[in-house]
Amino acid sequence: MRKALERNLVQFKRKTITIDELEEISPMTSSYEQFAELILQLESDNILEMVKAKGRNQRNPSIAYRYRINKHQLKRTFYQLLQTYRLKFHDAIDLDAYFKLDHATWIEDLPYLEKINAYIQQHGFPTEKVPAPERSFELVADEKWIEQKGSEVLHRINLWDAMKIFPVSDPLMFAINPTSITQDHQLHLIVENKTTYQALLPALTDTTFATLIYGSGNKIPKSIENFQDQYPVKADHTFFYFGDIDQAGITIWHSLMKRKETIPALSFYQVCLEKKPAYGKTNQRPNEQALTTFLSFFPQATAQTIRDLFANGAYYPQEVLKTEELQRIWVEADWQNFIS
Repeated sequence: MRKALERNLVQFKRKTITIDELEEISPMTSSYEQFAELILQLESDNILEMVKAKGRNQRNPSIAYRYRINKHQLKRTFYQLLQTYRLKFHDAIDLDAYFKLDHATWIEDLPYLEKINAYIQQHGFPTEKVPAPERSFELVADEKWIEQKGSEVLHRINLWDAMKIFPVSDPLMFAINPTSITQDHQLHLIVENKTTYQALLPALTDTTFATLIYGSGNKIPKSIENFQDQYPVKADHTFFYFGDIDQAGITIWHSLMKRKETIPALSFYQVCLEKKPAYGKTNQRPNEQALTTFLSFFPQATAQTIRDLFANGAYYPQEVLKTEELQRIWVEADWQNFIS
């Protein structure tokens, strides 16, 4: 019961919580005494701190009318829990990502992590690639899990490659620059729309890029999983992305970023911002996490310009750049300068 209440406290949005709110988010208890004992345990461990100005009730045992939530202490408890599972799980299951994620993600993923651990302990790692539904059923007894959620989890714990999975997704569509495929360090440009892909394609062999990849909008976060199978070239690969400067385009990039580290192609975006913006697309859903992560690649002033752009209901489609501009930027930009 205590762990369930701690999970709910981590997700509680305010810094203080009333006794009534504690009852609402607490697991079912059989009596007031049992509930109060749970709250007093959290008090004793400095997870809940009494707001003295509000006082305590007159019941026995007595608890405060309002508490301050010590989320720092809760995180320490969470980190200790992660360390416990590190010792419990197979060494190949990498839990590092969860130290940076919220508690809710861990709780959601944990039942699947336990099943993956049990599979590895019993069977070891697979030696042959199979389609995602087959491997999904083997791992967690749900053939749709990898396609719906599991791909992200397996990447998070660095086991995607080890599980030898053929993704159930559209093939990755790309063109190859034959002059660059033997390089030890290779650059790849992903573009969101077909128009931009067709405009850039004639300039591919004039660039230092090994491939030009057609993202096809929302399909790219899944189809990128086919890259290694379709392009089995051993090299240090760096990916750049250029899409629309709107909420949807940034969300697509963010979804892609979760599967494959991808740098926004700043040279294209910066020239877009010099143009006259378009207006509309008011039905797009904002994604603050995606926007914040995306803007972290830009200079502070440029990042604020993009925020102001969205606040005014404006956006930039990729098509704001003409074919000649696109090709010139791609050929002339110092792309190595964007690689840390």
